[in-house]
Amino acid sequence: MTCAACANRIQRKLAKLDGLSDVQVNFATGRATMMRNADVTDTQVADVIDGLGYAVIDQTDADDAGDRREADLRRRLIVGIVLAVPAMAITMASPLHFTGWTWIVAALATPVVFWCGWPFHRSAAMNLRHGATTMDTLVSMGSSAAWTWSAVVLVGDVGGGHIYFETGAVIVTLILLGKWFELRATRRSGDAIRALADLGASTARLEDGREIRLDDLVVGMRFIVRPGEKLATDGVVVAGSSAVDMAMVTGEPVPVDVDVGDEVIGATINTNGTLTVEATRVGSETALAQIIMLVDQAQGSRANVQRLADRVSAVFVPVAIAASLLTLIAWFGLGHGADDAFTAAVAVLIIACPCALGLATPLGIMVGTGRGAQLGVIIKGGEVLEDTRDIDVVVVDKTGTITEGKMQLVGVHVPALSHADEAELLVLAASLETFSEHPIAQAIATGTVGPGSKASTDLRSVEAFESRAGYGVTGLVNGVQVRVGRRLLFETVPDGVEALAEQAEATGATAVLVGRGTQAEGVLVVTDTLKDTSAAAVAALHEQGLKVTLLTGDNQRAADQVGAAVGVDHVIAQVLPSGKVDEIKRLQAAGHRVAMVGDGINDAPALAQADIGIAVGTGTDIAIQASDLTVVSGDLRAVADAIALARRTLSTIKGNLFWAFAYNAAAIPLAAFGVLNPMIAAGAMGISSLFVVSNSLRLRRFTGYRAITL
Repeated sequence: MTCAACANRIQRKLAKLDGLSDVQVNFATGRATMMRNADVTDTQVADVIDGLGYAVIDQTDADDAGDRREADLRRRLIVGIVLAVPAMAITMASPLHFTGWTWIVAALATPVVFWCGWPFHRSAAMNLRHGATTMDTLVSMGSSAAWTWSAVVLVGDVGGGHIYFETGAVIVTLILLGKWFELRATRRSGDAIRALADLGASTARLEDGREIRLDDLVVGMRFIVRPGEKLATDGVVVAGSSAVDMAMVTGEPVPVDVDVGDEVIGATINTNGTLTVEATRVGSETALAQIIMLVDQAQGSRANVQRLADRVSAVFVPVAIAASLLTLIAWFGLGHGADDAFTAAVAVLIIACPCALGLATPLGIMVGTGRGAQLGVIIKGGEVLEDTRDIDVVVVDKTGTITEGKMQLVGVHVPALSHADEAELLVLAASLETFSEHPIAQAIATGTVGPGSKASTDLRSVEAFESRAGYGVTGLVNGVQVRVGRRLLFETVPDGVEALAEQAEATGATAVLVGRGTQAEGVLVVTDTLKDTSAAAVAALHEQGLKVTLLTGDNQRAADQVGAAVGVDHVIAQVLPSGKVDEIKRLQAAGHRVAMVGDGINDAPALAQADIGIAVGTGTDIAIQASDLTVVSGDLRAVADAIALARRTLSTIKGNLFWAFAYNAAAIPLAAFGVLNPMIAAGAMGISSLFVVSNSLRLRRFTGYRAITL
């Protein structure tokens, strides 16, 4: 594709194919995405595209195809420069007007117009056969008209002897120069994703010393990672401790300490100690593969602001041709000579090329999402950028988002039981909680029967396990009905147990009740620690003019202490998962645009309800799927980075569109009135495209709030 009109034409044609819907063709990425019925084959889609004169490039050949296209453009550009520059110099310098100079200029310009410009002529002819016009039509018509008029003047001595051979040659050369810069810039904008794709290791070293290809690694295998080596795939550390550099995947500027039991991400770099890792995800299931897939989908998406540009691009070329003809007729009608009329008409044709318009949005999305991927911020689509602009309230979950999410069992209070009965109750609770993935449940399980635990006893068998979202868990442990959770889970809470729970909550801890049957018998005291960066993250969100609300299912006292420590504006506690959705709806009904930040399964409904759902990537897959933005890092400052980057990207796109529209709106009348000659018009067109490209590439310098400061 050579311009936005090409993309629109392919998109319209594919949309007419039965079984296809939601077709989007992205000019900057060269990709078509669509929803299709099972009976629509790849061949059918490719045949439609081939029938329009375009070609579908195999994914494995995409980089080679890009290299070939860039090399071809470079060859044609070099020939154009070598021949067009002397042609222009001879034409414009009167001392060089020796006998027969016009024929020399014609000889220099002809290869440029027809060989260097062949891609434009071929594309224009191909499109005309299908009754369509693109940017290539304008370039082909403009350069061919200049050459044809000049040939008539040269051979037939018409028009007072003025020739425009050099105009046609310079037009083609300048546009080739612009296309070459565009191609290089577009390929650079995809460097971030290509760099991510190249991050992965190619082999893995197993525990027994064998080295195998990464494709042969399966879930459950254990591999060794020595200092300085890349982790072969996602897994869990089963032996050793080290610091892992996750910068290229999560955007974290400082290596993260890992120990036995910690999850690690493939393609990250082990910095010092030797690790033994058990593979948990391989191939397309790894975090890196998922990131690449999400960013690839985002780069193929469209922002709503693109729709106006699409509509304009679809009609721009026919309107430009009509404007050129009207200019020609008007100049003749006003009594001007053929030379002046022809010059103005050709200038209109050239200046109207909608290159900048076609690049404005997709290139901005491509660079922005690529930079986001480098920082561990995954923006799922162009529409997310626009939604982020209007956000005024950020609602954050507490556990695992503001806090570490690594809960610890620090106290046990069972007032009415003996020490032996207390130990038995703890083992029953631990046995039940091992079936829950909630951080508090894991803290109780490991804190009760793990190293340094309150009671070292084997776990019991569990039947009829049930997790009641927002309440707790129930089940039969060795035939005994056991409940662990909030007060609402029990029919009876004795005064002594209630007093102990309130005493624990007054310190900011979480009180978990445990009991057999329907009565609470004791209190398990669990605490969490704040993340070091949470306060800075809230400050960064405030800096962007956002109000921050802490929304949690935890008790009010614990939530208030956490909220005060990090500086949030409002705290809402003791909220069930359905209640979180209700709180989001309440804020929306009050006129707020809400972003929700969470990491757990119980956050998924609220993430989906919010205007923008932001999943902390260290959380669950369900939360990530329900969100619009994902931050791979557990650092809450990455949320501030995500919002800032999304806003910066949208601002860049709007700037691109403004200048693209302004350029055409101002330049076409100037060309029609004869102020711009065709060569200046061609140069101005190239400059407008380069402005859009360079403005978009500025996003590559976005740093965010997590830059290392010394």
